[in-house]
Amino acid sequence: MTKIQIINGPNLNLLGTREPEIYGGKTFETYLEELRRDYPQIQIAYFQSNVEGLLIDKLQEVGFSYDGIILNGGAYTHTSVALQDAIRSIKTPVVEVHISNVFQREEFRHHSYLSPVCKGVICGFGMDSYRLALEALLADK
Repeated sequence: MTKIQIINGPNLNLLGTREPEIYGGKTFETYLEELRRDYPQIQIAYFQSNVEGLLIDKLQEVGFSYDGIILNGGAYTHTSVALQDAIRSIKTPVVEVHISNVFQREEFRHHSYLSPVCKGVICGFGMDSYRLALEALLADK
């Protein structure tokens, strides 16, 4: 069975209530149920943390045994050399995702430390960005 790990960074635990005009009104847990229902042949694991070190620990934990990682680093995308180093250090391909189109937002969001070491980047398609990332990983198998 194909194993995909979704990792969400800081403040993404508040999806559904956090800035619904940007992120929508659906919780990630609700979306995850839909994703698992639509892809029953895929083992989709989920992890969220507001702590940078725990995100790094999870990348290292699954980065040699899973078939793909979908990572929304949240604000750490724009600040974390440590997350970049963790992605660079593992073998599992990582797709960077963002719910909003970061290029339509504040200037500081236009730079990603993660993009140069990820297989690809998907942003601006709402929660569907995760499905698109999953499809990209599956197409590459």
